[in-house]
Amino acid sequence: MSLATLSLSEVQSGFRSGAFSPVEYLEALEARIAALEPTVGAFLSRDLAPARAAAQAADVHLPLGGIPVGIKDAISVRGETCSCASKVLAGYRAPYDATVIARLRAAGAIPFGRLNMDELAMGSSTENSAWHPTRNPWDVTRIPGGSSGGSAASVAAREIPVALGSDTGGSIRQPAALCGCVGVKPSYGRVSRYGLGAFASSLDQIGPLARSVRDCAAVLNVIAGHDPRDSTSLDLEPEDFLAGLGRDDLKGVRLGKPKEYFIDGMDARVRNAVEAAIRRCEELGAEIVEISLPHTEYAVSTYYILSTAEASANLARLDGIRYGHRAQNPANLLDLYERTRAEGFGNEVKRRIILGTHVLSSGYYDAYYLRAQKVRTLIRRDFEAAFASVDAIVCPTSPEAALRLGERGQDLLKTYLADIFTIAANLAGICGLSVPCGFIEEGSVRLPVGLQFLGRALDEAKLLRIADTYERAEAWSSQAPPLETP
Repeated sequence: MSLATLSLSEVQSGFRSGAFSPVEYLEALEARIAALEPTVGAFLSRDLAPARAAAQAADVHLPLGGIPVGIKDAISVRGETCSCASKVLAGYRAPYDATVIARLRAAGAIPFGRLNMDELAMGSSTENSAWHPTRNPWDVTRIPGGSSGGSAASVAAREIPVALGSDTGGSIRQPAALCGCVGVKPSYGRVSRYGLGAFASSLDQIGPLARSVRDCAAVLNVIAGHDPRDSTSLDLEPEDFLAGLGRDDLKGVRLGKPKEYFIDGMDARVRNAVEAAIRRCEELGAEIVEISLPHTEYAVSTYYILSTAEASANLARLDGIRYGHRAQNPANLLDLYERTRAEGFGNEVKRRIILGTHVLSSGYYDAYYLRAQKVRTLIRRDFEAAFASVDAIVCPTSPEAALRLGERGQDLLKTYLADIFTIAANLAGICGLSVPCGFIEEGSVRLPVGLQFLGRALDEAKLLRIADTYERAEAWSSQAPPLETP
């Protein structure tokens, strides 16, 4: 077996037993990346020299000692480019480490490579990257999801054992589902956002993607915690998210099945796979309770009003004055602003900035933005009412499997509705994760399906235990895409 195909937990065991060294493992990864990247395109860049130096000095007895971690291009790593896959930030190098990067380094991990994404995290296919699209390792004619598509594809392709992504409306969970890996969106405030390129500040969260729930829990142990540099970071007692994993049953667990998440228009094959997974949870001892989240139908419109409004404000700083792309030979200051942003931003980002500016403008603020904030409160209350009677919610992650490249952009409304099952968790600030639950057949191709578990805010430990029990009862997470390497 190639070293590159081992999971994080298996790599740690190999390091500590002396079976192989961090340098040998890194070289195995680099060989696989070099072979697969022309096909998959998960990475924007990678620098082997500093990673090799860190591997040589690694203390394998630290929590993540010697483990390379792929980094979404929206997260700052000192001295490395951080373009957020946008021309407007081409050539920008981060002058500092994000808090999550500093914590990874302290735990012995090796930040390795910049992973592709939808430009400025706006999209759900990784086709909106200014540099190149990323392809799904299960079928390279299809999308990996997004915006953390590079993170999910690199983990699924066994190019990296674990990666960091960011989730604003499902951007960790949806690509994890489409690529057949595990992705965790922590509760809002659980993980510091310091050093994350801002899309929508009240929705964004950094989280891990890996081959298993246990591997995600190991990374969450390291990156979670209070950060005084992030005013939204919660000051909580540290938790061990690995504790309690390994249960053989779900006895005593009540899982809510929201009727609004099993809708017309959902791919029947995806629905069948999710229903089968829910029955498996019931066989493991869980009690399945039908619940209602009545304001779900308003989640997508609420999300696109609030997220674009925040994006419009956050992206105002990218104006060609302080850093990033700058238009050449401007006639005047206004021309500099106009041409810098016209040249630097892609079409999807421009659409969202225009929409966000509109809903914040005089005469429309009360009609759109303020009303959306009120609906957001109703959505949060729906979850609070549900969690009064259930331990977690179980539902699909995505209404369909991976589409073909170019297919999603043909219908923007359908593109936005594809996030219907993930958006509400960000609006409510609760935690969620996606775990593989089967495959659908498309001719000779097998495409992964994701099962989503949602938990009350700050209840990651319970959510991880539930998902780990389901995952170990099935074999889905251990299956790898049929990629050939020389």
